Amino acid sequence: MKSTKLTAVLVATVMTAIVAAGCGDEAGSASESTTSAEAKGVAAAGYPIVQQPINLKIFAGKAPSAPANWNDVEIWKEYAKKTNVNVDFQLTPVESLTEKRNLILAGGDLPDAFHTARFSSVDIANYGAQGLFIPLNKLIDQYAPNFKKLLDANPEVKRGLTMPDGNIYSFPTYYDGNFKSVLVGSELWINKKYLDALGMKEPTTTDEFYNYLKAVKTQDPNKNGKNDEIPYAASGFNGLLDQLKGAWGLGNRGNMHPRVDVDPATNKLRFIPTDPRYKELLEYLNKLYKEDLFIPDIMTVKGTEVNAKGKEGLYGSFLYTNAKTGFGVEQNDYIGAQAFKGPHGDQVFSRARSPLIDVGAFAITNANKNPEATVRWIDYFYSDEGSRMFFMGIKDKSYTENPDGTLAYTPEVKKSADEMNKYVSFAGGYYPAMLTSKTFFGGESYPENIEAAKKIEPYWPKEVWPSFTYTQDELAQFTPLSTDLNKYVDEMTTKFVTGATPFSEWENYVSTIKKMGVDDYLKIYTAAYERFKK
Repeated sequence: MKSTKLTAVLVATVMTAIVAAGCGDEAGSASESTTSAEAKGVAAAGYPIVQQPINLKIFAGKAPSAPANWNDVEIWKEYAKKTNVNVDFQLTPVESLTEKRNLILAGGDLPDAFHTARFSSVDIANYGAQGLFIPLNKLIDQYAPNFKKLLDANPEVKRGLTMPDGNIYSFPTYYDGNFKSVLVGSELWINKKYLDALGMKEPTTTDEFYNYLKAVKTQDPNKNGKNDEIPYAASGFNGLLDQLKGAWGLGNRGNMHPRVDVDPATNKLRFIPTDPRYKELLEYLNKLYKEDLFIPDIMTVKGTEVNAKGKEGLYGSFLYTNAKTGFGVEQNDYIGAQAFKGPHGDQVFSRARSPLIDVGAFAITNANKNPEATVRWIDYFYSDEGSRMFFMGIKDKSYTENPDGTLAYTPEVKKSADEMNKYVSFAGGYYPAMLTSKTFFGGESYPENIEAAKKIEPYWPKEVWPSFTYTQDELAQFTPLSTDLNKYVDEMTTKFVTGATPFSEWENYVSTIKKMGVDDYLKIYTAAYERFKK
């Protein structure tokens, strides 16, 4: 599973042009759905969902690591017996996913639903406004007790799913908010052997982290007489930048909005890349770059190359899920870093993510003649039982239950991805389901990851934003502004860190961003934030 392996990006949504008409349609369709559901014999609770079998055609995106044919996967065959709902999964490889799904939506020959199709919030709201995706508010109230319970317990998730027209059009990927290690995702790991050899304690501040990296570079902690240690390894420095922002008090609403947070001095939204403390952060990274404390060619080295070299055990620190999943070496040589304290006393874990991971994981189309049964069908995977089936497979075949109630994959499934793919289809992520610590056993569930997350948790932001939504009028202005600003900030951040542009040019950089329209950008952002708060 890709725990989303996500770098944070700004995800926007649009609103329907005729809000009143949209809400009116929803109310009418809800009334009709109750009648049609009764006529079709859709059970509000219990199984089977329908007395007479029905067939659904569902488009799905297939990651390279996922099973080749989901129709042969055991959980889907077992679930069909349980529900009387027979699904024909029509798989499209992720490489051609966007093109294929857009052609289908434009062509009119719609499936009953889209599953794991990686729709952005913009897509969901656009197709919902066009009537291609149906509103789910009333259907969730009537036929999705598990998901409704989740929304009631997590108002920020409900707000993040609700489009500006007031409708919910999709079911998401949801990560249990108490499962902090999966919300952390990639950890910053420190080489414990190197710490011991250097006689150093675990770094707790940015200065101590620098001193540790410098010692790794210059003091031969592996004692082989060679200068072959690599203080920090990753493909690019953006992950480390996001990790360290909180040490300068930046990113205080998490990393799903990597360039906007709340300025504690004014309580207003701020554009992080123009803040003076962002300059200090870049100066810190520039020092690491100039002193060769990064893996060589950090800007161009590929992730696969970083992982391959990780097998040699030369890294003083790295950012990845863990050493076992990344490099195939034992994880106990490394400890997770806490959120470092910065030069002004700030200490926030700025890479925190919202439990609302992927907004557009499942959407029902207007071609679906059984929306009530479809909502009940997908709702199961937001229950503890459904989550267990989705991630673990079939009891006593792919997993066993221990006397204390904990679960474990069978030895055969543990050893072989092919064996696992006979039973489950979640590999690759972007699925509509609830992920919890009880049922997910990827790298984030390793004891070392759990322990590392405990060290980070005290520094978790008090509020972590999910994605915001934007009206159609806002997007017409916001999209080009966002594209241009992000491109310029990316370019200049790299130049400052690598020294291609001196910091004497900082004021010109800030002035250029002002001229590009950052004030208008923040005005629209603030409107979206105010909607989210309501």
